[in-house]
Amino acid sequence: MRKKSKFKHSVYLLAALAMLLYALPKLSFQNGPGWVLGFGVVWCIFAFMVIASHLHFIIGVDEEKQKRLDAVRKAKLAQWQGKWNEEGRVSQRS
Repeated sequence: MRKKSKFKHSVYLLAALAMLLYALPKLSFQNGPGWVLGFGVVWCIFAFMVIASHLHFIIGVDEEKQKRLDAVRKAKLAQWQGKWNEEGRVSQRS
């Protein structure tokens, strides 16, 4: 499952890079400050954020953090199930 997910993110990364490389020559940064320049800058920032997020996932920077979060989720689920089972026993006694 992990390899399939990394492949998917690799494809999305390549698509974002291709869009950025295609769009950069077409964006106008020479007309001075204005709406056109603002749009070009914001569009490039969003494209770089998409690229960075996919690289972050592919490199696996947060694998240890993800393992810790999974452990916390499991502990919370066990705690919730324990409370739910305890409430069920109390309501059955009443």
